[in-house]
Amino acid sequence: MARVLIINADDLGYDPGITRGILHALREGAVSSATLLVNAPDSEHAARQARGLAIGLHLNLDRGPPVDPGFPSGWRTVDGSLAGARVGELPADVVEAEALAQLERLERLLGQAATHLDVHKHLHRHPQVLEGLSRVARRAGLPVRSIDAAMRGALRARGVATNTHFVGESGETAYWTQERFSAALAALPAEGVTEWMCHPGHLPEVVTTRYASQREVELATFLNARSREALARAAIQPTDYRVLTRA
Repeated sequence: MARVLIINADDLGYDPGITRGILHALREGAVSSATLLVNAPDSEHAARQARGLAIGLHLNLDRGPPVDPGFPSGWRTVDGSLAGARVGELPADVVEAEALAQLERLERLLGQAATHLDVHKHLHRHPQVLEGLSRVARRAGLPVRSIDAAMRGALRARGVATNTHFVGESGETAYWTQERFSAALAALPAEGVTEWMCHPGHLPEVVTTRYASQREVELATFLNARSREALARAAIQPTDYRVLTRA
């Protein structure tokens, strides 16, 4: 496949401030795709505002209430939330049921199909999470984000489409600065589907997250006219994961 770039913003619906920033970056910036948390404080409002945009599911097994009514009580934390630190022990069947319930909720909220699946905090690094998610992805015919070669191979072995390359992180400092944007664009592989994972947003208003002010730096980067001009000079029009289902 020729060179393709997807710029995907995680955490749509996580918080009203984060939602506003992501929607701004989608509508007026370089971001071309986003993934929605369906069991977070701003999920319903975010979905209403995002209708018609390229939106996938940001599967959440880390915090918040489960969507599947049959989610086993033994796998919940003391406050009734999802598995949290024990997520790596979740049986694949439990992951499959919760992933399917979250996907169905996304489709109800958005009124449209998801473009793809990815996982909050990359928890599909755990084999049983990957297996449960893959079953849902295969049934729905949806691609899944891979973050490294091992995950890419595991998904493809299960008959699930995935990206060829992946760039992105969230840490103590903002990842997508203008300098890193320019460097990543210069290093963009000549072939295959590359995802740049990003976390643009305004300061969170409801949730507490370690990645807070960093989101505003990323938002400025993807809204900057220089970013869009650099993409145009490179003859790159960022797209979304439907490029893999149309292939």
